Amino acid sequence: MPQTETLTMPAVETSQPWWRGATIYQIYPRSFVDSNGDGIGDLPGITARLEHVSSLGADAVWISPFFTSPMHDFGYDVADYRSVDPIFGTLADFDALVARAHGLGLKVLIDLVFAHTSNEHAWFTESRESRTNPKADWYVWADPKPDGSPPSNWQSVFGGPSWTWDARREQYFMHNFLKEQPQLNGHHPEVQQALLDIVRFWLDRGVDGFRFDAVNFMMHDRQLTDNPPVSNPAQRTRPFDFQHHLHNQSQPEIPLFLKRVRQLLDERGAFAVAEVGGEQAYREMHDYTAPGRLHSAYGFDYLYAPELTPELVARTSARWPDDDDKGWPSWAFENHDAPRALSRWVAPEHQAQFARMKMLLLAALRGSIIIYQGEELGLTQVEVPFELLQDPEAIANWPQTLSRDGVRTPLPWTASEVGHGFTHGTPWLPFGTDHAALSVDRQDEDPHSLLNFTRRAIALRNDHPALRWGRLDIIRADDHALVFERTHEGQRLRCSFNLGSRPVTFDRDGRTLFVTGTVDAGEAAAYSASIEEL
Repeated sequence: MPQTETLTMPAVETSQPWWRGATIYQIYPRSFVDSNGDGIGDLPGITARLEHVSSLGADAVWISPFFTSPMHDFGYDVADYRSVDPIFGTLADFDALVARAHGLGLKVLIDLVFAHTSNEHAWFTESRESRTNPKADWYVWADPKPDGSPPSNWQSVFGGPSWTWDARREQYFMHNFLKEQPQLNGHHPEVQQALLDIVRFWLDRGVDGFRFDAVNFMMHDRQLTDNPPVSNPAQRTRPFDFQHHLHNQSQPEIPLFLKRVRQLLDERGAFAVAEVGGEQAYREMHDYTAPGRLHSAYGFDYLYAPELTPELVARTSARWPDDDDKGWPSWAFENHDAPRALSRWVAPEHQAQFARMKMLLLAALRGSIIIYQGEELGLTQVEVPFELLQDPEAIANWPQTLSRDGVRTPLPWTASEVGHGFTHGTPWLPFGTDHAALSVDRQDEDPHSLLNFTRRAIALRNDHPALRWGRLDIIRADDHALVFERTHEGQRLRCSFNLGSRPVTFDRDGRTLFVTGTVDAGEAAAYSASIEEL
């Protein structure tokens, strides 16, 4: 039987909040669209192409940092939370972006980094001047040990100790990431109020919500207790891998601050999703999304998984039961920090069919879903040569750490133009050699393209309450076969996926809503999927 994709359009329930079950499209500003020819994407470029996001059926855009920054970590080192870096545009450009998004029915989420700032932020400039100035304790400062060594054994994510000596104060300052990203003292009441004021500033400009970056790093153990060692690290690419990170992050006071954030969000009807990684991620995600705290959280279950398996989906789904006390999950298969899923999960010869199966799986999961720019095109990871690397982590740990640059390369809008519709200049990172053939213009015209498949998959999700809001029950998860049911107020759907390279037999006794791949008499070909109404 040939490949089929069918779709029905039942009435849509509207009583749920917009974010529950939403499809969120992540935009990495440097690589979306360059409007002025400098080779770096910007806010006017985003505004000009928001119709593309709207055409997917997405509910919201999440825009990675565009604030004033020296760009040591490409915007995640913020020098001014209330301004736009000139490479991206102006506050007026941002206001125009919000207006255009709202005109298209899209919500706007922005990234806020509350764990650290840039070392060029005015707060840090003042803090480092003395031990007695008004912002002296806004960052994490500590005296050396008697032998002059750092105050604790904490290691930074990007390599080396989490402490850097500052001669002016004759103290060390802490940084969980780059030394150019000093750690804010999240315990300090004035720091907390300043962060809440930043949330209020962007809400006043029309923002609908936030993605809080590395939120479990925002407070430290004030006793500076050494982290215990990992007895047998699974990897040894960084000193960070040798420790259990119990004391430099993940402190019990964080949820109390998040409750204050939620109170402010509720005043405006805004939404927030937390990024949470690390050994204690699930406990923390549930803590951070308990009643009265943030709305949702996501981790790295899929982002760094070496393969997509039924067991992985079953395990991660089981951790988020249909229980209001457990919070609401969000899921991402790709983002700006993780290698492209197609390059991680499947051989090149199977990428086309796998991409469709993967997109339908994402659309069928319980929770809100995040699509990273280019995922709807099937972009693969780009091998960026060392001499063109921009990522500080990759440069510092070459060649052991896979470069984040390979997932941050520019989006190809047109196949034939120089710069592929992204820029008229020289792009800040090279395009993938296979990316022109996957351009938006080519796929837009092809009814069988992954881009158009993605539109249909999101429409299916949006039009079926069971997919968007219903409970998820695993029916089968073995070798390559994954079957689960989604149910909501009388609607019952069975979702069947073959995640492997060999045919799998499924029961097929419902009304077919959507099929991808070859299915004959219940036998599903490699990397295929079906959704049926029971």
